[in-house]
Amino acid sequence: MTIRVLLVDDDPLVRSGLRLMLAAAGDIEIAGEAADGSEVLPLVASAAPDVVLMDIRMPGVDGLAATERLRALPAPPEVVVLTTFDADEHVLRALRAGAAGFVLKDTPPAEIVSAVRRVAAGDPVLSPVVTRRLIDRVTGASRDTRRARGRLAALGEREREVALAIGRGRTNAEIAAELYMSVPTVKTHVSRILTKLGLNNRVQIALLAHDARLGEGGGGES
Repeated sequence: MTIRVLLVDDDPLVRSGLRLMLAAAGDIEIAGEAADGSEVLPLVASAAPDVVLMDIRMPGVDGLAATERLRALPAPPEVVVLTTFDADEHVLRALRAGAAGFVLKDTPPAEIVSAVRRVAAGDPVLSPVVTRRLIDRVTGASRDTRRARGRLAALGEREREVALAIGRGRTNAEIAAELYMSVPTVKTHVSRILTKLGLNNRVQIALLAHDARLGEGGGGES
């Protein structure tokens, strides 16, 4: 299956590099390019990409606003934001808007290609290490702990354990080993969590678990 990708970045050199890199993959096709977030919705409507690689910082409509508008569509393509770690607060907003994850602009080409393939297959592109690093750097940002705990209370006991493990950056295999269940069972729990909580992907589960601040030092339930 060919994966159609829309490139959104105000720097033509960055777009050119991404275009050459992705086109060489064989199973990836460039569906179009945009230099500003304002061009995204019309291009998505006409080009029907599977994945959008979205820069955050653009002079007109930035990637955050464009991601929020795009993910509000009935059947939007997946979004991967392109960023650097000096913009963690922006990354957090993009993930809350429903982006499937992010890649750093200095990520090796093979990893960017892999990220596109994974997102197209329905998997987020945040590695456990990156997930933990991002959550660690935004600790204390949430002021909605009670609401987050209330949402997690709607889950069954095992679903809640899986959600909290995702919040700690665990992979499905690590969760299976930690909770003594099979990987397919973990995947089933993840699917049920997404449905019950109305979330788009496991990144949003991790953020909700982070907001609840359960299992942290001094942050247990009261």
